[in-house]
Amino acid sequence: MRIILALIKKEFYQVFRDRNMLRLIFLLPMIQLIVLGYAINVDVKNIHTAVYDFDNSTLSREYVKSLSAGDYFDIEYSEIPLLDINSGFKSGQYDAALIIPSGFSSDITLRKPITAGFVVDAANANSAAIAMAYAGQITAQFNNRQTKAGVPIELRQKRLYNPEAESVYFMVPGIVAVLVTMITVMLTSMAIVRERETGTLEQLMVTPIKTPAFIFGKTIPFAILGYVEMSMALAFGILWFNIPFAGSWVLLYGLAFVFLFTTLGVGMFISTITATQQQAMFFAWFFSVFAIMTSGFFTPISNMPDFVQYITYLNPLRYFMAIVRGIMMKGAGVAELYREIFAMITFSAIIFTLSWMRFSKRIE
Repeated sequence: MRIILALIKKEFYQVFRDRNMLRLIFLLPMIQLIVLGYAINVDVKNIHTAVYDFDNSTLSREYVKSLSAGDYFDIEYSEIPLLDINSGFKSGQYDAALIIPSGFSSDITLRKPITAGFVVDAANANSAAIAMAYAGQITAQFNNRQTKAGVPIELRQKRLYNPEAESVYFMVPGIVAVLVTMITVMLTSMAIVRERETGTLEQLMVTPIKTPAFIFGKTIPFAILGYVEMSMALAFGILWFNIPFAGSWVLLYGLAFVFLFTTLGVGMFISTITATQQQAMFFAWFFSVFAIMTSGFFTPISNMPDFVQYITYLNPLRYFMAIVRGIMMKGAGVAELYREIFAMITFSAIIFTLSWMRFSKRIE
């Protein structure tokens, strides 16, 4: 018993004298708890909705106003021509579109049946179903307010990109992005720290190997493994789950190459602030969980509180997640994804450059 107590005392002493370990154990989990507690929200709100009001009457505006009364729909009278509405969906500008035909007001007054259109981005099948239910309920309430008998407005609804409402179509592309992130960050950070732990890093530094050659030699294998993991996940998703691939393979793999500079850079940075593989794994895990939960992987970013939404702009995975899903499910191209592409290129350049500089300084 005395030996066990002595060992317990030794382990606690070893943990508490290591400041990095204390931060890992107490500070980082608390940060995750606070931020992710707000970020993970299964409610569907602030559905970005484009309105095409071809009647432009008092009643049609009242109908639109009834949709925007709560915090379910974020209404915007669209400037995109109706025939080009797909571009708004592919770029993520809109989640839904309400189409009010001409003659809406006069037909209601005469109690003639009338049909309004409601088109929803069904890439996220759960959010789409809830949005359609909200729209149907609000339309029924609007009907009842006009007359006790009810105004015969039929809301014809249509799902885009995922008409079968299969949730796996939404999750698998997200998993592809997550796998690329976790594999490359964890393997890069732990491999470099392992060299330091075993003493081989110092041995390599006294050889004629230049720093750029060393960095590329340590990161390229994990970039290749990231591509392999992504390819395996894509193949499994397409062949096993029958997920359609609507976009360009060249564009997806090209942008994945850009994203790898971010994850490899994060891995290098972690290796410069940790001394053991245990610490490196914990930091990589913390980064991965934080990135995944604030990327829109599980819940739409628009559902998160405003301050969390601002934090997500600093998350590179947010942009790669939108790119993978946009290309796979919607066939989005550069024209629709240019914002995400520009942000991802910027993050990749900054993170990889700063990590390179810090790593070079650390090993010289």
